[in-house]
Amino acid sequence: MSETKAKPKSSWLNLVVDYGPLLVFFLAYRWAKPDEGGGVGEVIAVTKSTLAFMVATVIALVVSKWRLGKVSPMLWLSSVLIIGFGSVTVWLNDPFYIQVKPTIIYLFFAATLFGGLLRGKAMLKYLLQSAFEGLDDAGWLKLSRNWALWFVFLAIANEVLRQWLSFDGWLQAKLWGVSIASFLFTFSQIPMLLRHGLGAEDKVEVETTPPQG
Repeated sequence: MSETKAKPKSSWLNLVVDYGPLLVFFLAYRWAKPDEGGGVGEVIAVTKSTLAFMVATVIALVVSKWRLGKVSPMLWLSSVLIIGFGSVTVWLNDPFYIQVKPTIIYLFFAATLFGGLLRGKAMLKYLLQSAFEGLDDAGWLKLSRNWALWFVFLAIANEVLRQWLSFDGWLQAKLWGVSIASFLFTFSQIPMLLRHGLGAEDKVEVETTPPQG
């Protein structure tokens, strides 16, 4: 009796892969930051938490390949940017680079999706590797458009948060505010997905945002 070795879908594991590194980043910073904000102590805390973030991102890639059987292009690209900007942050001891990284990621994916839409292609389908089985081409195009607009909003929001909040406030807003908003945005798309071929009996594999960073 032969069975294909397809990896099971797991919504909870997708959430761990997407949000686990960001949670590690937050917890590492809370553990390492000094009692008084600012100064050299805060820079050291940012460096330590960024290193933890980078390690957690690599672990998330391994877990995704091992347990889910794939690493989506979206996860690959965002992980490369996390490690790249994280390395610059550690090297220069400057939190600016790890804070501006989400803006770059969001704008990059927005440009990719808008570029695909101009050519009549739903690039989100390739970035997610068909996370929504049964969705027709019109549905993929609408989903790509909606996510492109959402990424633009996230880029603007990150810049506003970065300019107005302390590093600690920015990190908390990213973990609790942006992550929850993105999760709710994802589920707000389900009625449209169902109208475009995603069967009610199909299990939606949760894909929220590009892995958080």
